[in-house]
Amino acid sequence: MHYDKIILGIDPGTTVMGFGVLGVAGNKTEVLTIGVMKLAKLGSHYARLEKIFGRITSLIREFKVTEMAIEAPFYGNNVQSMLKLGRAQGVCIAAAMTEQVPVTEYAPLKVKMSVTGIGRASKEQVADMLERLLGFKTTEKYLDATDALAVAFCHYNNSRVIAKTAGYKSWDDFIKKNPERAK
Repeated sequence: MHYDKIILGIDPGTTVMGFGVLGVAGNKTEVLTIGVMKLAKLGSHYARLEKIFGRITSLIREFKVTEMAIEAPFYGNNVQSMLKLGRAQGVCIAAAMTEQVPVTEYAPLKVKMSVTGIGRASKEQVADMLERLLGFKTTEKYLDATDALAVAFCHYNNSRVIAKTAGYKSWDDFIKKNPERAK
């Protein structure tokens, strides 16, 4: 099948990081892959970051990703955890930028709202709704994978709303019609 766009969704983490790839053809979506990176066994934080960079780059190349959506870190009490999470997110963004893939960040509440209609939905509710909306069944043990797919689905929904309200078919169509705004 030919896809208009292929969206890589990321739920960043340095212990477990989720990813999901969503193919979009017109108004149809297809889950191309979901999974998790288990990073806890890697010794140093830097080894984890290197592994993240390599895996994100390989996903982008393997699936010919055209857009990446990543969950923005939420505010927490543990400064060290937030720093590590921010580094993981930064490495994902750097991998996408290296491959010339545009990146969009989404707040966790926006992602959950986009998928379930409830900003404080549980991970299980998000996973269940995605299975219904996208017509797939996950055997993934980690909800980080479906969280990542939710970020990709949120991006898909967001781009459809923008395209419909502005009369554009896609971001590429918007840029073609508004080259001065792409600077």
